[in-house]
Amino acid sequence: MVERVLVLPRDAVPGGCHFSGVRSADAGDLHDLRLAVAQHGRFLDRPDAEEDPSHKQLIPYVVVRDGDLVFLMERTLAGGDPRLHGKGSIGVGGHLNPVDEGEDPLSDGLRREWAEELDASWEPAFQLVGFLNDDGNPVGAVHLGIVFTVEADGRQVAVREHDKLVGRWATVDDLRAAWGRLETWSQLVATHLLGESRILDP
Repeated sequence: MVERVLVLPRDAVPGGCHFSGVRSADAGDLHDLRLAVAQHGRFLDRPDAEEDPSHKQLIPYVVVRDGDLVFLMERTLAGGDPRLHGKGSIGVGGHLNPVDEGEDPLSDGLRREWAEELDASWEPAFQLVGFLNDDGNPVGAVHLGIVFTVEADGRQVAVREHDKLVGRWATVDDLRAAWGRLETWSQLVATHLLGESRILDP
């Protein structure tokens, strides 16, 4: 069965997509996005959506923090796609699917992805950071991230797919050492959250 994903026409994205990186957003911006989804959002077959830059696939993207530490996930050699072996990400999230369809698919999909990807026996409090856009490559051109953070406050967090992923708490130095293996979105979000000088300066 072909996966269907929630998309929004590029010209219906509140504030537009004429930015690169993370654009800070508040509750009002998120409200506007939810209204846009209610009015203009629809589900497309994912193969079609991946080839259609006139639409943006909406991706909730959650960064888990514990003070100065960030939860870093790195793919093992067991994954099916060799191109992803060793790749790292600080974001938990994924596409919104028809199972999320309802009054608030953004929140429903956000919570579903959290439960599917992480093992955490506590209720997360999602804090909006902003919208994430990168039209500089074909993959980024068809996706829009909605970035949140969650504070672990010392509580346990682990990845669910132990055969495919390894999760660990990372310092700024750890992220800098893994920088070349991080996906582009993770680099953009880390730079926004931690500051360019902390990331790029030794």
